[in-house]
Amino acid sequence: MYRPQEDSFLLARALRDAGGAQDAKVLDFCTGSGFLAIAAARAGAAAVTALDISRRAVLTARANALSRRLPISVLRGSLDVAVEHGPFDVVLSNPPYVPDNGQSNEDPRWDAGPDGRSVLDPLCDSLPQLLSPRGFALLVHSEFTGVDETLERVRAAGLSGSVVARERIPFGPVLQRRLSYLQEVELAQQGIDTEEVVVIRAGRHWE
Repeated sequence: MYRPQEDSFLLARALRDAGGAQDAKVLDFCTGSGFLAIAAARAGAAAVTALDISRRAVLTARANALSRRLPISVLRGSLDVAVEHGPFDVVLSNPPYVPDNGQSNEDPRWDAGPDGRSVLDPLCDSLPQLLSPRGFALLVHSEFTGVDETLERVRAAGLSGSVVARERIPFGPVLQRRLSYLQEVELAQQGIDTEEVVVIRAGRHWE
């Protein structure tokens, strides 16, 4: 289960700054502990659905919502379940985005394929189905995952895309262990020990 870290806090601040959660139908995709779902519910969302493929994450998010007496629906499943329960006014996601060479034997909650996009690309492609007519999505990931690639992906899906928040943070233990791979595939330069995380907003052109 993914515990809230700097990227989750950055995304929560972006949601607050966007001001779109009040009375909205919200999806927290790849919810982990339910941190972002809770942030949306506290911001006045009318309905919040939290979704994760991890059974442990679902149980944890349910417990966190219940302990705070927040009406959050926590479901187990992937994008097909999200589409089934949509459309949503706001889609939030802090998906797995750490590039992985398939040989690390790490916890799969971090691994997102050789370029870090195995979850992110299908999510971007599904946004037109997930979003209501004036809905928007806020997605967070590392610079190593490819900011331009995400912007191009959401625009190819017929949506607008822009970076609305960014923050440079020190490498955590997972990226420290992946650094040699990131350098090998030229995603990271020699001698660096920080990464930039960004929040990308995607929405209809007429929003």
